[in-house]
Amino acid sequence: KQVVANIDIAPTLLEAAGVAVPDGLDGRSFLPLVRGEEIPWRDYLLYEYYWEHNYPQTPTMHAIRGDRFKYVRYYGIWDVDELFDLQADPGETTNLIHDPAHAETVRELDRRLFEILEATGGDTMPLMSNPGARFPHRKKGGTKAAEFPDWFEVESAPFGTGSLPK
Repeated sequence: KQVVANIDIAPTLLEAAGVAVPDGLDGRSFLPLVRGEEIPWRDYLLYEYYWEHNYPQTPTMHAIRGDRFKYVRYYGIWDVDELFDLQADPGETTNLIHDPAHAETVRELDRRLFEILEATGGDTMPLMSNPGARFPHRKKGGTKAAEFPDWFEVESAPFGTGSLPK
């Protein structure tokens, strides 16, 4: 059982068709895995999303997904990172980020995330040109920005400042 993703589909199909995989693709062919071959494979998959001018409500985020855990680190106003146990909770309904029983897992996944980001050049925020008017538009005198939801506000963070356990 290995961690494969949509980025691996094109290289896999190209290899199956006997076509050379062009340089620059992020994925790898998983055809050897399908054949039952033992090959070195990734232990985590990196996901990146960078804030966009047209979608200001969606913050920059990075995530890694392994065979058991998915760890999401947000940058921006929401700042509630996420940890999901994909084996016990495949629907990702229970955020374990502040669960003391998972503090070491959070530290290890955060370390691994930044290790992967550094190795792939993902620790630098890309600057994007302004593509035009923002969406959604707000009209003068129209609806106001939403308040933070009640569940976002806490009396005190269980691990001090920030969401990463100390």
